[in-house]
Amino acid sequence: MQTLANIYWLGTKELRSFFRDWVLLGLVVYSFSLAIVAQAQSNSQELHNASIAYVDEDHSELSSRLARAFLPPYFLPAVPVAPGDIDRLMNTGAYTFILDVPPNFERDLVGGRKPVLQINVDATAMVQAGIGSGYAQQILTDEVMKFLTRQDLPAPAPIAQQVRIAFNPNLVTAWFTSVMGIISSVTMLAIILAGAAVVREREHGTVEHLLVMPVTPFEIAMSKIWANSLVIAGAVGLSLVFVVKRLLGVPIEGSIPLFMCGVLLYLFFATSVGIFLATIARTMPQLGLLYLLVAVPLNLLSGGNTPLESMPPFLRTVMQFSPSTHFVAIAQSILYRGAGFDIVWPRFVAVAGIGAIFLALALWRFRSASSQSTS
Repeated sequence: MQTLANIYWLGTKELRSFFRDWVLLGLVVYSFSLAIVAQAQSNSQELHNASIAYVDEDHSELSSRLARAFLPPYFLPAVPVAPGDIDRLMNTGAYTFILDVPPNFERDLVGGRKPVLQINVDATAMVQAGIGSGYAQQILTDEVMKFLTRQDLPAPAPIAQQVRIAFNPNLVTAWFTSVMGIISSVTMLAIILAGAAVVREREHGTVEHLLVMPVTPFEIAMSKIWANSLVIAGAVGLSLVFVVKRLLGVPIEGSIPLFMCGVLLYLFFATSVGIFLATIARTMPQLGLLYLLVAVPLNLLSGGNTPLESMPPFLRTVMQFSPSTHFVAIAQSILYRGAGFDIVWPRFVAVAGIGAIFLALALWRFRSASSQSTS
């Protein structure tokens, strides 16, 4: 009971120190509010208002119809340009797409001579170029078929397709990036806050005061873990309800309390990593550099940015030993698919098991560093 009491009171000291640090407090508020909104609304993967121009060398009814076929919200109205301006406009990035209708296009098409349409695409705008090329080809094909058949609708396809998109019917990027932004912020802040708490004690010279008190390094480390985990868990819950669900309008299908249990498990791992790095770093700049070496690969390779299936087999196998990979899977299963504990419990066990190993390693390293400080 004395150990629990020491951990509790030392943790309250950490909380008071955190709420007096306006920089860290502002970082937490920003990371779970404005940063989530900015990431959700700016990192769009849909085709929206793509700029397009056209060169009409045919001056026919069909060429005019092709130019008018590109409509908002996918494309901006097509702008006519001169044939000699194509290279200059592409080099300056003025338009993502430039359609070139060759001379006698309508006459050759009606005569069955299979004329060619040219679409110049600026691939530096990767998302719009990749998705927009397919959209443009489909629009042009439909418009040509309407012209040939003299019907308002294109000719029916030889097969019927029924595409059922689950969990995100409209393919809205914000539904995905907002939650992934929360996960990235959890990893970042857990490492930074826990590590900064240790480094700050060393820089202020108060770590020696703690070590001469009747408390153990285990109690000091655990107090920093639970205090910083409480701050981040509270910020995650508020951000999920007020920012993601209400402000951004992202539907949450599963149980938020179940997801928060996964957050708490993952925080034991992330804060342990922060304490471990703080025992290596001597100053805050060193901690920041070590954070980049650890947290950036965890976020990039966890499956939150690209699917694990698209990674090399070796890297995919290695990332199975990272709790961040299982935490991303937990978040997607619960919040998007509405999965219950009977579905995600293997992931919970994986996060708890790997997190316990890192926690033991961090405590061992912290105890060793503390003993060196007192000697």
